[in-house]
Amino acid sequence: MTGVDKLHAEGYFGKGIIIGIIDTGIDYTHPDLGSGIGPNYKVIGGYDLVGDDYTGAPDTPPPKPDNDPLDKCNGHGTEIAGIIGANPNRFNFSGVAYEASINAYRVFGCTGTASDEIVVQALERAYADGNDIITLSLGRPQGWSISATTVVASRIADQGKVVTVAAGNGGDFGAWYVSSPSSGVSVISVGSVDSTAVTFQNATTSNGRHITYSSFFPFNGTSLPIYATSTNTSIVDDACDPLPSSTPNLANYLVVMRRGTCDNTQKLANAAAFGAKISLIYDNLDRSIGSTIVDNYTAALISQEDGIYLIKEGIPANITVTFGDHPFLYSFPTGGLVSYYSSYGPTYDMYFKPSLSAPGHNILSTAPTNMGSYIVDSGTSMSTPLVAGAAALWLQVKGKTAENAKIVRAAFQNTASFIPFSKENNSLLETAAHTGAGLIQVYDAVHAMANMFPAEILLNDTTNFNGSQIVTINNGGQKTVTYNLVHIPTGTAATISGNNPLGGPLQLVDKFASVSIVPSTVVIPAGSSAQVTLAFKPPAGVEAGTFPIYSGFIQAKGDDGSTFHSSYLGVAAPLRDMKVIDNTDLYMGVKLPLIADKNGNPVNETNIFTMQGNNTPQCIWQLLAGSPKLRIDLIDSKSNFTSYQDRQFDEVPTLGILYASDYANRNSFVGASDGNGYDNQVLEKFQNGTQIPDGSYRLLLRAAKIASNLTEERSYEAWTSPEVSIKRP
Repeated sequence: MTGVDKLHAEGYFGKGIIIGIIDTGIDYTHPDLGSGIGPNYKVIGGYDLVGDDYTGAPDTPPPKPDNDPLDKCNGHGTEIAGIIGANPNRFNFSGVAYEASINAYRVFGCTGTASDEIVVQALERAYADGNDIITLSLGRPQGWSISATTVVASRIADQGKVVTVAAGNGGDFGAWYVSSPSSGVSVISVGSVDSTAVTFQNATTSNGRHITYSSFFPFNGTSLPIYATSTNTSIVDDACDPLPSSTPNLANYLVVMRRGTCDNTQKLANAAAFGAKISLIYDNLDRSIGSTIVDNYTAALISQEDGIYLIKEGIPANITVTFGDHPFLYSFPTGGLVSYYSSYGPTYDMYFKPSLSAPGHNILSTAPTNMGSYIVDSGTSMSTPLVAGAAALWLQVKGKTAENAKIVRAAFQNTASFIPFSKENNSLLETAAHTGAGLIQVYDAVHAMANMFPAEILLNDTTNFNGSQIVTINNGGQKTVTYNLVHIPTGTAATISGNNPLGGPLQLVDKFASVSIVPSTVVIPAGSSAQVTLAFKPPAGVEAGTFPIYSGFIQAKGDDGSTFHSSYLGVAAPLRDMKVIDNTDLYMGVKLPLIADKNGNPVNETNIFTMQGNNTPQCIWQLLAGSPKLRIDLIDSKSNFTSYQDRQFDEVPTLGILYASDYANRNSFVGASDGNGYDNQVLEKFQNGTQIPDGSYRLLLRAAKIASNLTEERSYEAWTSPEVSIKRP
């Protein structure tokens, strides 16, 4: 799919390149990863910044760093290491750059998350250790190019290091949802494409039906009756809460549950509490089978169709299911298309994200030896190390200089292959907000004799439109080449309905930008270059209120058979008009924003907060779009605040700042599995740590609109709370 096999056939395996993996650590004792750590091993070193017990949560064990990045309890980083560097093995797979050296930087404990501070420390250490490539299969929804991790990662890339970062798995939540630090300006943000095939297993029902499940290794079970945690096949929270006390001992059942909206490991833990040993999770939608992390549970994903069959027909007919070693090559009908979960860009400050895509769906890799040694997993976490390994091959061929590292992204983007929206005949191309420049073709990138710069053409929104552009075509070959330039548009994607973000997959329409290309044919001698002027116009006939993203490619076709392209992207609307604060009850059933007690129970103006225990106020809100500046101030209860006045932001009379956030990301949907459905802040003290005196107040929540002047009050949406009374005993 990517040309890695062709470079391997030419003898390139990443030798001499050092790759730093910032993740959960690595089980370097795995035989496919070299069976050790040190100068003479594949994994040459690294650092554990956190220790096993670190979770990233407040009031939990602090980091306990040491010099050993071994991971035997999480496994994610070992998967990343295998995609980059697994030695050829009995399962007939190898890492992309298995002769490269690896440093491991552990920023996760056995469970939980990693703080921005820890990730920044790891980035700084990885840079100081001299890694040629730094890869991060981690992140959180951001939507802006500015945060601590994004800025540090981007600055490292600007210093001549290749930095690859997962775009995120938030495709269900629509546009402007790419993760940080992949939203950094100079990093390579990587989306995921479905693999064409993978080895899965088949279970067999007692009436002869095959049930395909997403596991490389077979489960062990004979004639198991089926138990459904719910017979409602459209339930959204199946097994998300502890199972009822009437649940039987599940040890001798096949447990079937719907994927729904909560975390799969949460479901499996609830089933395991009643003895479940084997579980199958069926999908919410009719699509190809994915794979998922299920910790140490014997569980896998199955299709929606098979799940419904087992529940609606299998249980009433007393059908049983038997597992055996029945592997087969499962061909994905969506192979080569963007994975449904791959996050959409661009950033709110209109940078081109993701940069490109790579196979990331159902990827076979290594796992810790105490966790099965091998695993099939999916996500942009899997596509990102493939690009890191591809960069190692590129640097091995071209030379690992800072100058070469700085152009790796453009080289991969120039030569990426276009990705359609679907497999249907005459399908539109998928929006570049989902694919980036396309599917990486590393062999073509390594052997390309020409290129086009800039590789990303940033058109911005209609208020800040950059429609006049110049691209430079460089002919690095040995002969004169004539290039014809053509415009290849993608489908245009509406991203907002009313004021609400549309979830993925975003639907496309055949409304395209128009482009004047002058000249459209250039003759370039060997070793020379030529400039071409582009004049863009946003697509006509689209509704600005849907904030449609349009994109496409300017492709050069040489008479020597070469093709390469630059990618463009813009929004056919003024981003300043995008609604930021949700003032409806659409998602939570109560109108937002709101004041609640510490437990989240809404309160009215008659409530008096004692500031004791749970009787402490908190503000709950939801952002429909990102905001470059969000602030909650305390104001007098008698204040007659009116927004959009002709005054400066700092001229608004307030009593003190309770909460402030720059470049806030938007929320997803309430109840969503990513835990980003809404934001809240318990208001115990002013931001500077001083106590809020007893009295009657209101809260003033202000969120700046995108692409606005942050010094002007008119640039902010605002909400004033009901009266909040504080009286301590």
